[in-house]
Amino acid sequence: MIHIDICKTLHGSIGEMELMVDLNIQEGDFIALAGQSGSGKTTLLRIIAGLEEAKGILRVENEVWMDAKKSLPPQKRKIGFVFQDYALFPNMTILENLLFVQKDKALADHLLEITGLSELKNRFPFTLSGGQKQRVSLCRAMMNRPKILLMDEPLSALDPQMRTKLQQEILSLHKEFGTTTIMVSHDPSEIYRLANRVVVLDQGRIIQDGTPKNVLLKTSGSQKFSFEGELLDIIKVDVIMIAIVSIGQQLVEVVLSQEEAANLTIGQKVTLSTKAFAPILKESH
Repeated sequence: MIHIDICKTLHGSIGEMELMVDLNIQEGDFIALAGQSGSGKTTLLRIIAGLEEAKGILRVENEVWMDAKKSLPPQKRKIGFVFQDYALFPNMTILENLLFVQKDKALADHLLEITGLSELKNRFPFTLSGGQKQRVSLCRAMMNRPKILLMDEPLSALDPQMRTKLQQEILSLHKEFGTTTIMVSHDPSEIYRLANRVVVLDQGRIIQDGTPKNVLLKTSGSQKFSFEGELLDIIKVDVIMIAIVSIGQQLVEVVLSQEEAANLTIGQKVTLSTKAFAPILKESH
């Protein structure tokens, strides 16, 4: 059991904000942290890792990692951290990057084998693709057999095909090592595929906490689906209006009436839903 009850004042784009999180996480859970940028997701990861200070208590199993009297340094916390920018040592080979964390060649070889990197172990990071670098970063994070694996949008810079491949590898490592994983993600499909629980933050507070199905499938009445996106353009084709909407990694076309188009503005957040298989586009509040 991981018990988190912390408070920290953040200075964001809209001024001061209190990050206040009271959360219990079961061992072996895969938690996705979701919410708007600036809601406190990355700061929460950094507090768990010991990279930022906060008030409150952080207890992992029966060990206190942080309270009013002490705060364990990051190197004494049994964590692995996967960043967006890979953070690999450029002057070390792939194998050396892993062994720098822990001199356990058998484990390093096993991780490289799982992630399909064995043949690349003697190469340097600058010779690798983005997906390969992220796999090395993931392997390195697992070298300490961490109790908690923290990931801050680790796959955001990768193409959809590579994201899907690495998602499966992340899930395999999570299950094999029995790690409790906490991942920041904005990708609904990624969250649904990986997590067993979703915690949504807004302005530093938890506003939703539940299964991916309950949190992500926003339905009401006879609606079949509902997704939030950004209105990129409205174009006129003959006598009809077509909205171009960005939803996650995809662009969607929706036919509008003249009246609907007149009430929409390029760049605004919108909700795309369907009722009886007829898409409805409206302003997102």
